[in-house]
Amino acid sequence: MSPTYAKPSGFIRAFRKLSPADQTRFLEAVQQFVEDLKEGRQPRPGLRVKRVQGTADIWELTWAPDGRATFQYGQALRPGDPHIVWRRIGAHEVLDRP
Repeated sequence: MSPTYAKPSGFIRAFRKLSPADQTRFLEAVQQFVEDLKEGRQPRPGLRVKRVQGTADIWELTWAPDGRATFQYGQALRPGDPHIVWRRIGAHEVLDRP
């Protein structure tokens, strides 16, 4: 299992606004997330992956004390591989409009 992903232009713009240190933190968290998905296990507790309150299909990943990224599981591009659609990234306020 090897997940695929999509990064819409708004996500890319927000990612580029992060400091280089925060970009690195996010990429390290994504690497851990992908490792967990490849192994077919639940994301490790430190990533605090959970459904965004009040939504049916939007999830959040915590990559720093005040760093959040939201995503959805999209239609699989390859059978059996999850497809991640990154939505927003930044501080806790991204959860106001996930």
